[in-house]
Amino acid sequence: MSGRAAMHQGCQACQRDEGFPMPFSMAFQPLIDIANRRVFGHEALVRGIQGEGAGGVLSKVDADNRYYFDQQCRVKAIELAARLFPAGGTTQLSINFLPNAVYEPRACIRRTLETAGRVGFPLEAIIFEFTENERLDSAHLLKILKTYKEIGFKTAIDDFGAGYAGLKLLTDFQPDIVKIDMDLLRGIDADPARRVIVRNILRMLDDLGVAALCEGVETEAEFAVLTDLGAHLFQGYYFGKPAFEALAPYPAALAS
Repeated sequence: MSGRAAMHQGCQACQRDEGFPMPFSMAFQPLIDIANRRVFGHEALVRGIQGEGAGGVLSKVDADNRYYFDQQCRVKAIELAARLFPAGGTTQLSINFLPNAVYEPRACIRRTLETAGRVGFPLEAIIFEFTENERLDSAHLLKILKTYKEIGFKTAIDDFGAGYAGLKLLTDFQPDIVKIDMDLLRGIDADPARRVIVRNILRMLDDLGVAALCEGVETEAEFAVLTDLGAHLFQGYYFGKPAFEALAPYPAALAS
């Protein structure tokens, strides 16, 4: 499909709600700032309406309903966060988005802006993150990221080290946060090669002025090594599992 044809299809999608073949909601997993010993945000993760895992929901996403699904994920995440997050507007909400479901960034963001305004959720507390799990038009992706930054959103790259563009994307755009892929971190306490790679990723991101977040941390040993390497932002089961339509209990790692 040509770019013009895709845009035309996208503009049609903006004018109608195709619906989605199953209901879904969100769970929230805490994002940890160990240097300041606080939960600085939560990532919204899609779940079935009874809290079922994301796989069953994501398996229903296709080219016909992708736009509607992406839009409704944003709406549900913001509505729930407005109800669950502490008052004051400083807690960050991280929302995954599908770059291929964004046809024209300023047009496709309207429902997000309307929802945030309706429920009183601050735009500066929203992080949009994406995963490079499919090949993307790099020029289009950069347009999305730059537009979101202009509007006032923060941006994040998920699963860094496992996607397609990786370093090339960082040369063109520096997001607020890069989430280091959990496969690079798993068992890092017993793997010298992983420690060398992660140490240099952390140094590179620091030089670029990008915050590094270590995701998928599951053990105290992994956490200890990563803090020794200089990491201070974390996410993973060691700190809290996703809580369905709720916030996870205060992490024990912050209380110790």
